[in-house]
Amino acid sequence: MPIVEDVTAQMKDAMKAKDEHRLSALRSMRTAFLNEMKKDGSESLSDEVCEGLMRKLEKQRKESIDAFEKGDRLELAEREHAELVVIQQFLPQLADEAQTRTWVEEAIASTGASGAKEMGKVMGALMKTHKAEIDGKIAQSIVQELLSA
Repeated sequence: MPIVEDVTAQMKDAMKAKDEHRLSALRSMRTAFLNEMKKDGSESLSDEVCEGLMRKLEKQRKESIDAFEKGDRLELAEREHAELVVIQQFLPQLADEAQTRTWVEEAIASTGASGAKEMGKVMGALMKTHKAEIDGKIAQSIVQELLSA
């Protein structure tokens, strides 16, 4: 079942179960999907597009959690965390640090990068081949580490 349809079906189930946190997360996902569909008038979205939109929602939730925890608003941070868990259930698992390091080393070798000034070239090659599979922050720190050594 495509992600768009799965989210809609689970949204209905969450309404029936009166699960507020799950419903809130599913509604935000559905809203992101609908907004994307309105851009070009399409009836549905591919799973790849949906995953990209959900990665953005995931990142927003993580940033909100950090901000709420720094502001000592733990009840809001818990709510955001509950929504984050729902969003992550629809996303494929990202590569671990060891796998990311292997891909970074391959990208450095293929681009011939030798210094920190060529970080953009390495990140571009890496994201071109593994965008949906890696955490950009982890990849960036590994690239910096390897190119500055």
